[in-house]
Amino acid sequence: MFSLDVLLGMAIPFLGTVLGSACVFFMRKSLGERVSKALSGFAAGVMVAASVWSLIIPALNMASGLGTWSFVPVALGYLAGTFFLLLLDHIIPHLHVDSSKAEGPSSKLRKTTLLVLSVTLHNIPEGMAVGVVYAGLLKGNGAITTMGALAMAIGIAIQNFPEGAIISMPLRGEGKGKARAFLSGCLSGLVEPIGMLLTIAFASIIAPAMPFLLSFASGAMLYVVVEELVPGMAEGQHSNAGAISFALGFALMMVLDVVLG
Repeated sequence: MFSLDVLLGMAIPFLGTVLGSACVFFMRKSLGERVSKALSGFAAGVMVAASVWSLIIPALNMASGLGTWSFVPVALGYLAGTFFLLLLDHIIPHLHVDSSKAEGPSSKLRKTTLLVLSVTLHNIPEGMAVGVVYAGLLKGNGAITTMGALAMAIGIAIQNFPEGAIISMPLRGEGKGKARAFLSGCLSGLVEPIGMLLTIAFASIIAPAMPFLLSFASGAMLYVVVEELVPGMAEGQHSNAGAISFALGFALMMVLDVVLG
């Protein structure tokens, strides 16, 4: 039986996606280029800060008993997470927002489906990140506190808000109905609570692997940042909006983790 803390950890990030997707009911026009870059930059900043303060640093603290070799499980986990997302990128067909060419194996799926698959794919590490933090909390690991885990869930929820809007608003702009665009945005975030549950279950079986699992989630999240979010916020015009939003997102997540953690 999961505690209330874990249930909140599952619900809060998904709620962020739902609220972001709901923008389709209140905004008449599709997202402009400046707004899209700002949202991508903000999400990237939150994810980078979460990777450092909520994942890498606790992983190093947990592995401190290894002395000068404490970096080994953390470095291996980070690289494993990176290559795991790289593998998923190659085996799952998907289409990035603002792109006309699908990635992964050839597919006859609709553009709408490919867009949802893209965000769903990149929501996997976020669900894993929240899951592994709460797994450490359930194991009573002193490196992770209840408020620190809550900070992680809130941070992911904040960056999920623009992700939901980034999916639902362009779909609405392409002529999809509001309800369908909203549902597509919500579905893209459903993988997070599922990934969280699976990660908690896996971590409970292999408790000594927590430093590896924390850094694995960090590597997967930073792969998403470098592979998709940073190029999206930096290319073309209005790149300053993305850079400024990145700084704001990073600072916000850092403050959340330090204050609540």
